[in-house]
Amino acid sequence: MDSLQSMRLFTRAVELGSFSAVAREENTSQPTVSKMIAALERYLKVRLLERTTTSLTLTEEGKRFYERSKRIVEEYADAVTDARGQTHMVVGALRINAPVGLGELRLNALILEFLAKYREIEIELILNDRVIDLVEEGVDMAIRLGDELPPNVIARNIAFSPRVLVATREYVERAPKINKPEDLAQHEYFRFAGLTFGNRLEFSNNTENVIVLTKGRFRVNSSLALRECFLEGKGLGSAPAWLVQDLIDTGDLIRLLPNWEMLPQQM
Repeated sequence: MDSLQSMRLFTRAVELGSFSAVAREENTSQPTVSKMIAALERYLKVRLLERTTTSLTLTEEGKRFYERSKRIVEEYADAVTDARGQTHMVVGALRINAPVGLGELRLNALILEFLAKYREIEIELILNDRVIDLVEEGVDMAIRLGDELPPNVIARNIAFSPRVLVATREYVERAPKINKPEDLAQHEYFRFAGLTFGNRLEFSNNTENVIVLTKGRFRVNSSLALRECFLEGKGLGSAPAWLVQDLIDTGDLIRLLPNWEMLPQQM
């Protein structure tokens, strides 16, 4: 087994969200990618990924292994580049467009970290929640959420974020019990406006898939506003982890139905 190659395919599967996406990137077959990662799991004697027909989810062991594997793969790539004499000074200006919530909660910090490493780069981050014409507005690259894009764009998946169901503890204590996905029908559900799947949610665990139709009288086209809706404690909703994980960590929100997985958000 080529351990380094297996680690590289594993990290890309985590980042792209599927074996098929990795296969397309590597110009190989999905079964080949799946077999190599399965061989890695057998070698390590741990399960790194939980697989469903629609998503990949890291196990606790997988999360730890991913963080270290990513560093090793990146170090190896840097070493190869350096040995081949391909290291060049990175210079220039870059205009990036991204959604407001993602920019404020995640990208700002990542870009500042990037700028600290590459001193000759300038970045202008343009935040809005509409799909822009990159050429018309002079933008070099855009980060989009979800899998629907305008026709004729050149794009690739760079990451995915698990989607979680959340509410305040106070809401959970006074509202009808939520023990299974079907219980959501009894609750006020806040959601992002314009989602292609609308009020239809799909849940899966190790044994079954469940589709639930939610009910809610309010939709909003701002992820930051949706975050505030959850904190008001008047209902519940689902969101990508990048939007609410800090609130879960502080206890302001709690995750509901943790044994059920939802379709992740692609980027």
